Amino acid sequence: MNTIQTRKTEKRKRKSQAREIWHRMRKNKLAMIGLAILIVFLLLAIFADVIVDYDADALGRGQDRLAGPSAEHWFGTDYLGRDVFARIVYGTRVSLALGLGITVIALSIGGFLGAAAAYYGGIIESVIMRIADMLMCIPSILLTLAIIAALGTSLQNLVIAATIASVPAFTRIIRSYVFTVIGEEYIEAARAGGMNDFQIITSHILPNVIGPIVVEATMNVAGTILSIAGLSFLGMGVQPPQPEWGAMLSDAKDFMMNQPTLVFFPGLAIVLAALSLNLLGDGLRDAIDPRLKD
Repeated sequence: MNTIQTRKTEKRKRKSQAREIWHRMRKNKLAMIGLAILIVFLLLAIFADVIVDYDADALGRGQDRLAGPSAEHWFGTDYLGRDVFARIVYGTRVSLALGLGITVIALSIGGFLGAAAAYYGGIIESVIMRIADMLMCIPSILLTLAIIAALGTSLQNLVIAATIASVPAFTRIIRSYVFTVIGEEYIEAARAGGMNDFQIITSHILPNVIGPIVVEATMNVAGTILSIAGLSFLGMGVQPPQPEWGAMLSDAKDFMMNQPTLVFFPGLAIVLAALSLNLLGDGLRDAIDPRLKD
């Protein structure tokens, strides 16, 4: 009964904290602007098939090449006659899906490793953290490039490489957060109630550090989108004809003097997506920070 009561108390506490965080978030204008921009991108990604015709617009009709913005082509067309607006809309789906997917996978792996390192300590912690330290010695973009160069250029290898590059940072961050709650009374109560280590980590430890983890994950999505755009620009990320903002910039670089809108609109999409996530992450961090409590 004590364990059940403890769980109910924790749930009520988390709900109360979530309401308080949202209340504080609403007071942060920049965070709400970031959230609004992100919602627009999410709507574009979800309803891309309704907004534009992929086969006719995003893949191009072979007509109106390098046309400027008009009523028919809002953002103009590229050198193959493909509608830039349509490709940006579908590129939103690609960039957000990759950014969110890679972050979720890396967070799951890093969360498990970081929590295990903090919970068990000893040799387990030493092995996990030394491997993480070795990987973190290499800049993430260089590590991603090296893995893609070794495995080959493909979407699957891009996901693998970006995930591996993101896991060490999540492992270290989550380990530090778990240390802050591992000695709490409710953890001891869960052990006394007969819960195994896996149940304690997943049901009691990780849910109580989820706030700071969400902030880090939000920032990581922004960084991942920028990394994917950079890799695609270099030809080692998303491959044609699949629309992606970085690949669109790469295609447009030879025409930027005559048709600067080909560079401007994909670049603006990258900036706005990263900016919205960073603003939202900053707002979440400020809302969760206990020093801001009245």
